[in-house]
Amino acid sequence: MSGFLPINRKEMKERGWAQPDFVYVVGDAYVDHSSFGSAIIGRLLEAHGYKVAMLCQPDWKDEKSIREFGEPRLAFLVSAGNMDSMVNHYSVSKKHRLTDAYSPGGKTGCRPDRAVTVYSNLIRRTYKHTPIILGGIEASLRRLSHYDYWSDKVRRSVLIDSGADLISYGMGEHSIIEIAEALDSGLSIEDITFIRGTVYRTKTLENLSEYILLPSFEKTETDKRAYAESFRIQHENTDAITAKVLVEDNSTRGYVVVNPPALPLTVQEMDDVYDLPYQRAWHPVYDKDGGIPAFSEIKYSITNNRGCFGGCNFCALTYHQGRTVQVRSHASMLREAQLFTTEKDFKGNIHDVGGPTADFRMPSCEKQLTKGVCAHKQCLFPKPCRNLKVDHSDYLNLLRKMKAIPGVKKIFVRSGIRFDYLMADNDRSFFKELVRDHVSGQLRVAPEHVSDQVLSCMGKPRHAVYENFLKEFDKITKACHKEQYAIPYFMSSHPGCGLKEAVELAEYIRDLGYTPEQVQDFYPTPATVSTCMYYTGLNPLTMEPVYVPKNPHEKAMQRALIQFKDPKNYDLVKEALCKAGRTDLIGFGKECLIPPRKIAGKKTAAQKKKPDGKTAIKRGKRK
Repeated sequence: MSGFLPINRKEMKERGWAQPDFVYVVGDAYVDHSSFGSAIIGRLLEAHGYKVAMLCQPDWKDEKSIREFGEPRLAFLVSAGNMDSMVNHYSVSKKHRLTDAYSPGGKTGCRPDRAVTVYSNLIRRTYKHTPIILGGIEASLRRLSHYDYWSDKVRRSVLIDSGADLISYGMGEHSIIEIAEALDSGLSIEDITFIRGTVYRTKTLENLSEYILLPSFEKTETDKRAYAESFRIQHENTDAITAKVLVEDNSTRGYVVVNPPALPLTVQEMDDVYDLPYQRAWHPVYDKDGGIPAFSEIKYSITNNRGCFGGCNFCALTYHQGRTVQVRSHASMLREAQLFTTEKDFKGNIHDVGGPTADFRMPSCEKQLTKGVCAHKQCLFPKPCRNLKVDHSDYLNLLRKMKAIPGVKKIFVRSGIRFDYLMADNDRSFFKELVRDHVSGQLRVAPEHVSDQVLSCMGKPRHAVYENFLKEFDKITKACHKEQYAIPYFMSSHPGCGLKEAVELAEYIRDLGYTPEQVQDFYPTPATVSTCMYYTGLNPLTMEPVYVPKNPHEKAMQRALIQFKDPKNYDLVKEALCKAGRTDLIGFGKECLIPPRKIAGKKTAAQKKKPDGKTAIKRGKRK
């Protein structure tokens, strides 16, 4: 019998089951690893004595596909997978992606658009009364009415569109076990209205005593200011300690009720989740396809934490995981690292010890543990709060212990480092060891932009903080006698960024002496502050107007400015400079971005200019 949870009726029968308690319908292929949410929930339910069958990537065009295991005893669980299905399928330009890292061999087309809605409707056509519970990132971010970038309109809560009974939002460990126990006790799904971290529908509010009534769906659908006001209230109620019950009226469809988030996991609970008996591999059925590409990225990485108090406006983590940092113990992570050394494919390199922000190992201040996070104040923006607890010693000690394990040669930190948090630490011990021991030649950091106006809209620190970080990085790198580079990520077309600010960024890149290989256009995904700005033209946190670059041609110009050296971008760059009134940057001088005219078959001086391999990128030093 396979150590994996069953993925078909044959494997279920091999376990001697006549019927599973839960059928987990998921848009990803089955990888039994703690980096995959479906694996965590499946293993956690198994640890509590429930029989879980995994129905991965069923054919949504064939109703028979949903009957693979028959009707579950308790409920269907439905998730799009580790990624939102729309982000998984489409680039920011709404073009189909060529690969799907969560499908066998990277093949596309293995899941539908709006997967949780399609799967749930597929189930309901066959099983009229079986409870359906949605979970995962796609459902979590769509738990209330939300702006949908792909259709360019406000859509209802996914709970209504899908016909499901309940949403388990956030990471889900606490709520899914409470739901399972309630169903197992004989409680009707309609009566499960009391569990934290869940969303349900109701026809009446008679049983609710304290709640916040949001603007109705009909109001947010037509009134952008009402939408921004609704989002602000939601944003202020994502903390488990301070959040109130939120209610949204959907007219004849009833009310959507969002209970406060589940309480953060304790260290012991985090350890218990990551110590479950995962096979740490994709199911062998995918071997013939070459496996699941996404797994190779995380096979030898270790999850350190959850939650993030960084507060970037374009990130949905606040809405999904919350701002309270939850961590695993050193012992749990060292056990996982030790396990790596027993695997024949392990070469001694741990690819990452991280999470949303790798170096967060504690709540941002003591107050959070009893009073929750501040509803109207960020921990790091616009500058670090005076109550912020900045301490890298615990994370540094963890890395030192891990490095001492026989068989471990190198540990890299590849998930995000908050350079502003790093610079706020007066003790440079971690910074020095990070540069000396944990950078694989390139340290990827995300300043995102150089215009303080744009950075303010992003919820990021002023550009001067990044410049100071680069100076310190260069200083430590030289002291270590290493040749290493700080590689910045930049974003184009974020709300607040016009052509003037885009040109400012291009000038900065010119002075760096290199062209970024990748540029991320702002992607308006559900449930972020920035997406609310994009749709409404208002900053929901201040209700002040924000300029939003929506025209596809302007967005193309902004993107081209970041890669102005590419000859294919010449016409767009020239047009952008003319429109921005910066024709002074068109010419043959060293400050110019492009020459006066396109020179066919020849590279311009700017295009020929290459970075000095020893100094150009490693600290962003202007030449």
